[in-house]
Amino acid sequence: MSDAKDTDEDGEAGGLRKVIHVDMDAFFASVEQRDNPELRGKPVAVGGSGGRGVVAAASYEARKFGVRSAMPSVTAKRLCPDLIFVRHRFDAYKEASRQIRAIFHHHTDLVEPLSLDEAYLDVTEDKLGIGSATRIAELIRQEIRAKTKLTASAGVSYNKFLAKIASDQNKPDGMCVVRPGEGAQFVAKLPIRRFHGVGPKGAEKMARLGIETGGDLALKDIEWLRANFGSFADYLYRAARGIDLRPVRSSRIRKSVGGERTFNRDLSSGSELRETMEDIIDIVWGYIERAEAKGRTVTLKMKYTDFQIFSRAKTVDRPIETKAEFAAIGRNLLEEVLPLPMPIRLMGLTLSKLEGDGEAEQSRPDAQLSLL
Repeated sequence: MSDAKDTDEDGEAGGLRKVIHVDMDAFFASVEQRDNPELRGKPVAVGGSGGRGVVAAASYEARKFGVRSAMPSVTAKRLCPDLIFVRHRFDAYKEASRQIRAIFHHHTDLVEPLSLDEAYLDVTEDKLGIGSATRIAELIRQEIRAKTKLTASAGVSYNKFLAKIASDQNKPDGMCVVRPGEGAQFVAKLPIRRFHGVGPKGAEKMARLGIETGGDLALKDIEWLRANFGSFADYLYRAARGIDLRPVRSSRIRKSVGGERTFNRDLSSGSELRETMEDIIDIVWGYIERAEAKGRTVTLKMKYTDFQIFSRAKTVDRPIETKAEFAAIGRNLLEEVLPLPMPIRLMGLTLSKLEGDGEAEQSRPDAQLSLL
């Protein structure tokens, strides 16, 4: 494993691909700091600062205090008393994303966006004939800085799984290269929580089973994994060995985009639920904007204090294109179920029946994004 050395040998030997994962550093917050000099070097959170506000993004200065995206604003403010809240400006984020994608397409047409601020690139056959994926990643990061005044981190490897993990290895404004033959060794040292798709509860279960790192996971055979993790076992088995056969797709189908929030205390009053709905609308529409998604079905999800899950959905005859439309449907779904039979501990909204949604694969395991 290398941090940033040239790798002309990371090519197609044995059919290997050259894959880059580019991830912008604290994208929303960085755009705000770029456009407002008074915010530079200060802890910044994008989101609402009210009692039920949620942090949509946090600058690295804020992250040093433990502030994270999806954190309740009151918690963030407690961790960082000097935290500066700014409202999101999605037009500015989309314009920066447009510039960044143009840079990607200068090098390859095989670009698979995950959101406004990250994408996979397959540069096995790059347009400029550079040949080295590492050199291309360096050039892309330089071009992004020059044209947008923003920084990006990159992971370079021979498959998507390794490239994505590598892009997070030296953040912010860093790069990591995992060459052919180094994947299993690289993964073996990683905490299991770094594996895409392994959440806090999954990590807790693995810890109980004696799995703390990728190396621990690699010691388990497929039968044991299937007995303990069901359909997730095959992914875990391959990932522990640095194997990922998925191609970079320039046109992917996303099934849904959404988010949910678990409350610090159970809620039941209509006024509190309406206020919470506004925060969820605000954050989820941010995810929708980032994904550039348009869909026809809005689903309200709630979990009661007894852990029973209730959902109600509304489908319209044309794609929802504005936040106002999305918000109106979300509010109406809530009003239809008020008053509630008992308090709830979780509420969420999801947009589905997206344009182009057919029988294709779901775009990513975490398309249903959590707010907390």
